[in-house]
Amino acid sequence: MQTLFEVDCAGHDFMQSLDRLSEEASLPEETITFTRELVSKVLENRQTIDALVQRFAPAWPLHQMSIVDRNILRLAVCEMLFEIAPSKVAINEAVELAKAFGSDSSAKFVNGVLGSVYAELTNEKSRKG
Repeated sequence: MQTLFEVDCAGHDFMQSLDRLSEEASLPEETITFTRELVSKVLENRQTIDALVQRFAPAWPLHQMSIVDRNILRLAVCEMLFEIAPSKVAINEAVELAKAFGSDSSAKFVNGVLGSVYAELTNEKSRKG
């Protein structure tokens, strides 16, 4: 989330940001590899992800959302959309990030948007399957 925040806020290169943050945190190589792949997936699919977020948070244009909330949502939607993590796990992790780094209302907002995204993705799967 920190890398996505930095890229969104300051426009820094995500690889340089991730490398610096990884060094500072002394992360294991597996974690760095997973994080690099996840951040890449979010950035590569940002238009699709943002469209889903915007669809379920129409009162909050993306540019008016807090940078923290916006990037927590991007991360979780990516995990759900591409089945990187089970949806309920992605939602729970996102809510915890929102509690830790967002405003007082962030957790409720993130949970509401992601719950709607989850319902939509579940409905799409059931129609296809």
